[in-house]
Amino acid sequence: MHSPLAFDWDDVRIFLAVARHGSTVSAARALGVNQSTVHRRMLAFEERIGRSLLVREPSGYRLTEFAQSLLPLAERMDEAAQALQHQMQADARSAGGVVRLTCPEPMVLRITRSGLLERFQQQHPGWRVEFVVSDRYLDLATGEVDVALRSGDTDAPDVIGSKIADSLWAVYASRSYVERHGQPRSIDDLRGHDLVGFDDSLAGHRASVWLLQVAPQGRIAARSNSVLGLLYAVKSGLGVAPLPTALGDAEPELVRVLGPVPELSRIWRVLAHKDRRHLPGVAAFFDFMVGQRDQLKAIFTG
Repeated sequence: MHSPLAFDWDDVRIFLAVARHGSTVSAARALGVNQSTVHRRMLAFEERIGRSLLVREPSGYRLTEFAQSLLPLAERMDEAAQALQHQMQADARSAGGVVRLTCPEPMVLRITRSGLLERFQQQHPGWRVEFVVSDRYLDLATGEVDVALRSGDTDAPDVIGSKIADSLWAVYASRSYVERHGQPRSIDDLRGHDLVGFDDSLAGHRASVWLLQVAPQGRIAARSNSVLGLLYAVKSGLGVAPLPTALGDAEPELVRVLGPVPELSRIWRVLAHKDRRHLPGVAAFFDFMVGQRDQLKAIFTG
């Protein structure tokens, strides 16, 4: 026995897409699903209601007379669903609170100067972004922070991420250093220059590992426990060091002497814990950042 009421909203969405686009291929493209899924769901819908909805023709599909009678009702359901979605989005935007964001310290100033946060608050006036800066990785799972901006590999199964930019590193020296000591022309030349590197607390950092590999006997003129420390040491003329291109290229006193270095390349991601990803403030900021990839490239890649 067929039950005409045994359908869900996805049945109606697929029916509408086929009716509007005239083929299961075009409907699938509009819905972002496979064509086989659309075909299968339409057959199942017809089976549940016990009536044919589509007639196959050489140019595509034609609605049956019964389907034509359903179409205006389905259109009104779609309008109501869109109105419901818009209302829910408006409610989310009008909600308020704090989104706690962690990112590397050098990026805080670049983000605040970019105008991104002002645009976010214009779109979501009830929400405010609060930076949480730390020398260690703050835990998304325990709720120390809501959203993280990080470069490198992310293999935590409970963390959801989306790429927002590339993390590129190159080798830099100050103009004063180049005037005094010349400029390295190749990776091998680094062995004959004063180098600035991370201290033992960051011995596992990819920049530390790479520098040790290419210049194992290099003269270390200074060490630091932060990227900003490397930057300041290079600006002062103490030596040569790998730095993120976003930071090095922004300093007029510095010269990019080598790179970008492929071994140091990673990607920047916006991250959130799966259990918090869809909370109103987290979702609003996460989706906003994903939609700002063009400007984020300038901030994080340079």
